[in-house]
Amino acid sequence: MVDNRMEISELRDWLVANFKEISKDVTHLFEVDVDKEELWNLYLDSFPAGTNEIYRERREYDCQSCKQFIRNFGNVVVIKNRKIHTIWGFETNEEELGYSPIVFQPVMDALDAYIKARLVANVYVTKEKRIGVKENFELLENAESKKWEHLSIVVPDKFVEDTNRTEDTIRAGYRDRKNVFKRSLDEISRDSIEVVLELIAQKSLYKGDEWKNLLEQFLELKKEYEKIPVEEKENFAWEKSVSAGDALGRIRNHSMGTLLTDLTEDVDLDLALKKYEKMVAPANYKRPKAIFTRKMLEDAQHTLEKMDYMDSLPRRFARLDDITINDILFSNRDASKRIKGAMDIFGEMAKQATDAPKRFSRVEEIDYEKFISDVLPTAREVELYLENKHLGNMVSLIAPVNREAKSMFKWGNNFGWAYAGNVTDSMKERVKAAGGNVEGVLRFSIQWNTSGMDNSDVDAHCIEPTSNHIYFGNCRKPSCSALGGQLDVDITHPGTNIAVENITWPSISKMKPGVYKFYVKQYNARGSRGFSAEIEFEGNMYSFEYNHPIKTGEIVEVAEVTLHNNGTFSIKEKLPYSTTSKDIWNLKTNEFVPVSVICYSPNHWDGCDAIGHKHVFFMLKDCINGETPNGFFNEYLKQELAEHKRVFEALGSRMKVESTDDQLSGVGFSTTKRGEVIVKVKGSTERILKVKF
Repeated sequence: MVDNRMEISELRDWLVANFKEISKDVTHLFEVDVDKEELWNLYLDSFPAGTNEIYRERREYDCQSCKQFIRNFGNVVVIKNRKIHTIWGFETNEEELGYSPIVFQPVMDALDAYIKARLVANVYVTKEKRIGVKENFELLENAESKKWEHLSIVVPDKFVEDTNRTEDTIRAGYRDRKNVFKRSLDEISRDSIEVVLELIAQKSLYKGDEWKNLLEQFLELKKEYEKIPVEEKENFAWEKSVSAGDALGRIRNHSMGTLLTDLTEDVDLDLALKKYEKMVAPANYKRPKAIFTRKMLEDAQHTLEKMDYMDSLPRRFARLDDITINDILFSNRDASKRIKGAMDIFGEMAKQATDAPKRFSRVEEIDYEKFISDVLPTAREVELYLENKHLGNMVSLIAPVNREAKSMFKWGNNFGWAYAGNVTDSMKERVKAAGGNVEGVLRFSIQWNTSGMDNSDVDAHCIEPTSNHIYFGNCRKPSCSALGGQLDVDITHPGTNIAVENITWPSISKMKPGVYKFYVKQYNARGSRGFSAEIEFEGNMYSFEYNHPIKTGEIVEVAEVTLHNNGTFSIKEKLPYSTTSKDIWNLKTNEFVPVSVICYSPNHWDGCDAIGHKHVFFMLKDCINGETPNGFFNEYLKQELAEHKRVFEALGSRMKVESTDDQLSGVGFSTTKRGEVIVKVKGSTERILKVKF
């Protein structure tokens, strides 16, 4: 029998050289899923006939050292450009070396084909520098020794783990990352990545810049992944995931992955962003502007052009000559001259009116429906007592610039309306700018240092019905109140800036019926000059002024608000309610102002199908909205435009209505929210009425 055992050294050298070549440009090795006993048997059985016969007791190449090497390292592979390279994939050059018959090449070919037919299962991890025993010696009976060569390899340092973690733990981490990475590539659409990158470019995504580079990398990987054959996708995922890092490799499990998945699944963009922001942004974070993408803008423009709505976009303040008698509930004499079809009707009413009406000083309360049905038909003049609390009720009627433009709205006409919202010097706006929540069911805000000379530390306090104390000591803490209340703005050194503090209850669901006591405490007086305060609930705003210095430690009670068992609120003022007149839209508060027109909101005008909540508007003489309100809002739009709502939100805020002296503006009340207004009505009598909504 020919002893071919020495030939193993040649095989080992070829194998080492091949491994060195295939692994020189990679950072990780992999292993395929094999039956290791089957792999060893394949090695033994693949030798050509007559080259692996029985030697002594076992077949010639049946060696325990080589067996352990093949079992431990035989299934190791390298992945390059999605292709598998095995340690067995090389030419042996046996013929050139004069070996006859060729012994090893058939074995290499069989092992190479077997390994390539299997799937990669893990990253190869070892803490051992050398795999296998290179050589050992056998002591023969004649006292001589015989050298036996074996398969072995020295693993480069870059593949050897020197951490305290176990090999299984390390493998599991790589395996999990690869699985998440491939799932991300499979399930996250390219469009969703591009949308998020566009939002980041617009500075419209909270902490978006932190994800920009990773998302750009992921997009390139996604593009490449989409192009490769299905059978190569597993190898691609393994190859790229090991170097991706956890942020990119596990992107689907991050907050960003949730956003991308939602967008892939066609979740509404606004809802998807709110979900993302809830995970990553502070509770008081407010997105700076409407969110839309280039594609959304192009789609919306296409729809507008196709459906002939382009002329409907420009908006202006409505004027008296825009409306007809059918659209109003009341008009005074001066206004009636400009209202279509109103002259004869109001002329007849004037004949019936007395010159010296009987006066009534007692204030009567009346429901708004009875006021419209029973009082207005015989009214000749109406005046409205404008109060400070009506700031949030200021409203303007908005008309199309092009009168003949097609209506974009759900109702039959092309008119809309806009309530006050851009009052830059209001306390509510300052609270919003400071990060406070002003959208709750109950709000208590304070303001000081309007002169720039009061650097005091003034604090807002509330004692809840449970005796829980809300104040600066638990500012912004979720555990601040079991009833949901929270102090979310706390300013200690205003300097020359106007300072605010704010306590809000976002939902009535957690609130407990009882008395909520509000007061202000001077923590540190530094030129104190007093403060102003607001309490808002159920659409009503109550303003308070305290124009006296407050000593350090001094407490000033403001009001007590009671939440009743039926879910309604009432207020008991501890501080005199503000009677200081303010300038609002060219008018002064705490005065009676002539009413030009009373009408419903356009969605309930004559000839319209009643759509949405009904509002009652009191348009006031000489009332001029100095703001630049939105021309339209998404809730107005027809269903056929709803899919473009993000773009329309942006358009509405950008195509603002410029101020003009000739406009229909005044005070509005939603019939679905609690509110009240005092009016003076002149007809055959003069009455003072408190109209309740």
